[in-house]
Amino acid sequence: MEIKLLGVRGSLPTPLTNNEYRQRLIEILMRALRDNIQSENIEAFINSLPAELNTVFGGNTTCATVTSKAGNTYVLDCGTGIRPLGDELIKGPCGKGLGVVNIFITHTHWDHVQGLPFFKPIYIRGNVLNFYSPYPDLEDRLITQQEDFRFFPAPFEKTASTKAFHLLKPETPLVFEGGLTVDCYPLKHPGGSFAYRFRQNGKTFIFATDVEFTGEVFEKVGTETDFFLNADVLVIDSQYTLDESFMKFDWGHTAYTAAVNCGIRWHIKKLVLTHHEPSYSDTKLAEIYREALEHREAMRMKTPEIYMAVEGLTFLL
Repeated sequence: MEIKLLGVRGSLPTPLTNNEYRQRLIEILMRALRDNIQSENIEAFINSLPAELNTVFGGNTTCATVTSKAGNTYVLDCGTGIRPLGDELIKGPCGKGLGVVNIFITHTHWDHVQGLPFFKPIYIRGNVLNFYSPYPDLEDRLITQQEDFRFFPAPFEKTASTKAFHLLKPETPLVFEGGLTVDCYPLKHPGGSFAYRFRQNGKTFIFATDVEFTGEVFEKVGTETDFFLNADVLVIDSQYTLDESFMKFDWGHTAYTAAVNCGIRWHIKKLVLTHHEPSYSDTKLAEIYREALEHREAMRMKTPEIYMAVEGLTFLL
């Protein structure tokens, strides 16, 4: 499997501001002058910069893809990150009306479906979009998003592609080509949300965004949370700092310290912190990443490997 992150911001899209960009350029140039960088060393210099200077974490809302061993792609959520995915897909069969797109929806809060009206394959006749979720009214929810002409000019049901809706049950895994197995798990979030687990050839990837994991969850290890145990890659909600999570209890999101605790308790190999708070700058996110590593060290653990979700980040399993 190949996992790719296309949208990692929570709640609403957050473009890099002009001031943030300018301050970043100033800091980079100051470092280059200090180190007397020559033209032949530019790439090495850029690679040596801290994350807040050489990385743009990204402003698109939630979307990710899983590509199976057979080469078929499965989409997780339709935040604004699905728009550039659509631009890529129409270069292939989707551009000729011959595409099949499988989309799994964790829940339908706006930041997880707002990119769908801008997903170009949905407008091309002949393409088939398969929607998978545990929500029996998913079609109605997607219709509602686009039904009022005052807010969007193209009704969902009049877009040219063919749509099919498949109802999932947490206790019933789906099996796709090559033995790829997908199942889901309910999460604590206002209005509900679901994690998805992809398994193939002995490898496991879990996508668990928009969830509030607290201390009480850890007490269930060995029962319900067997769903998460021993995953190779877990992409997990970590929208808040610990202090902010106390102020926003029951808002349905997780502190990065609790996310790290989950990774340790569930024996996760690679833990990816996502659904970044829109008010956090890239500098703040880089600080959170360093503090997440320090928290793991304070727990006297060397695993899991911890990553900050970045648009374009890819894992191969």
